[in-house]
Amino acid sequence: MSTTENPSQIQLTIDVVSDVVCPWCYIGKHHLQTALDEFKQAHPKLDVTVRWIPYFLNPETPMEGSPYREFLEKKFGGAAQVDAAWARVTEAGKKAGIAFAFDTIKLRANTLNAHRLIHRFQQRGDAEALVERLFEGHFLRGEHISDVDVLADIAAECGDDAEAVRSYLVATEGHADVMTLAAQVQESGVSGVPFFIFNRRLAVSGAQPPDVLRDAMLQALD
Repeated sequence: MSTTENPSQIQLTIDVVSDVVCPWCYIGKHHLQTALDEFKQAHPKLDVTVRWIPYFLNPETPMEGSPYREFLEKKFGGAAQVDAAWARVTEAGKKAGIAFAFDTIKLRANTLNAHRLIHRFQQRGDAEALVERLFEGHFLRGEHISDVDVLADIAAECGDDAEAVRSYLVATEGHADVMTLAAQVQESGVSGVPFFIFNRRLAVSGAQPPDVLRDAMLQALD
């Protein structure tokens, strides 16, 4: 296992390509946290940086949103197919500690502003709490995470200033950076999320179980 010049620490960077309206990304996030908690117990000198990389699952979504259930029924081919998909995700979510509440989601969200907010947080430090709260807002509370006021309130809960965030989102700050990152991801061949990149040398696709992610961490450090 390789180390940095400081022998007291082992450096691990994890890039997570995801979208906050992707239920499997939410599950993958929880699997990653479980894997990290277990890995840190075995490697207490581990220094981890997790970076959230934007991906647009439904880039054509209007900023004001559109009916959520109606969109899914068209996408999957009917109500029965949506119910079956929700049942599968709900069961997987329970195992990951997530109680999905799909019936509370009224509007499909365009996630550009959410990704811009994540970008703002990452420029200043760790965005983990914000990302968790955005997933929670969409999948557990049915909040419309395209809405500037909703996002400003969420940001305030996570330690930012609501008015400053509102001004940031109303303007175009961060827009070009997010779009560039999303384009680079697609150009690199990523076509589905979640997608995990460990130390920029090893990639894992999908909401893999924690043991798979732990193995990837170990391989990335070798």
